[in-house]
Amino acid sequence: MLVNSPLVRLIAQRVGLGILLLFAVSGLIFAGTQILPGDVAQSILGQAATPEAVANLRRELGLNDPAIVRYFQWLGGVITGDLGTALTTRQEITVTLMPRLWNTLFLAFWAAVVSIPLAIMLGLLAVRYRNGPIDKAISGFALASISLPEFFIGYLLILFLAVKLQWFPSISTVYDGIPFVEKLKAIVLPVIALVLSVLAHMMRMTRAAILNVMQSAYIETAELKGLSALDIIRKHAFPNAIAPIINVVMLNMAYLVVGVVVVEVIFVYPGMGQYLVDHVVKRDVPVVQAVGLIFAAVYIGLNIVADVAAILANPRLRHPK
Repeated sequence: MLVNSPLVRLIAQRVGLGILLLFAVSGLIFAGTQILPGDVAQSILGQAATPEAVANLRRELGLNDPAIVRYFQWLGGVITGDLGTALTTRQEITVTLMPRLWNTLFLAFWAAVVSIPLAIMLGLLAVRYRNGPIDKAISGFALASISLPEFFIGYLLILFLAVKLQWFPSISTVYDGIPFVEKLKAIVLPVIALVLSVLAHMMRMTRAAILNVMQSAYIETAELKGLSALDIIRKHAFPNAIAPIINVVMLNMAYLVVGVVVVEVIFVYPGMGQYLVDHVVKRDVPVVQAVGLIFAAVYIGLNIVADVAAILANPRLRHPK
């Protein structure tokens, strides 16, 4: 009975579409790396390499095989947990990538811990004092933060908080065995940069979703009963606006993981973004493919979570007539 319910079928459909999309993205990532100009073997050996050396390396790396064969070999390895071997270091990508992934997730986690409650609180305040000075101040701050590019925010933070005030380090150096407090201090500036990049979107969506619910008839009934504006927002409007808010929160959480490339490069943070840029410069195709696929999997996975959460938050889908 449970398997045949519309809710379960809808969730299964979302998950299935996400898996198909991930396979499609893997093909696009592989194709994109294959059409890059230049020769990988030549890039590794340098311009002074002899044609024989280049030909031998191409044969060793399997670059002479058809692209479709190499794609399915790569995809088969990914499915079994083998991301391949880095061309430049000859190390297993999984071994060198996992610490970077955990560093990125650590950074994104603390950015989410700060940004999500702050965005919801500011959105509620903007609704409570809508069209007043507080609402306009919050909206103005949101517009200013969303208008500034991440690299500009990062450099401003370094200039004022690291160079002039010397409150935090300008380079976010973390390593194995670093004390937890020191690690938190090292990521303060990149966390602030990430928070400012996603805060406005979540706050504006929270405000819009709650204002949309505030136009409902049951809100007018609550007002006629004499409930305060804060109680109406907290008890009636916010719970019924939770679905779109969950969606925008999940999308921004995905961005916190996938969109960290610029922030990690600015603060020299040893995460996935810095790892990707380093190996793009070296034209290390297997590493670029692996990082791109992980970013895609995180983004698609969190979008699936957002869809499922929105479905579960919809009472008409949970309790169909």
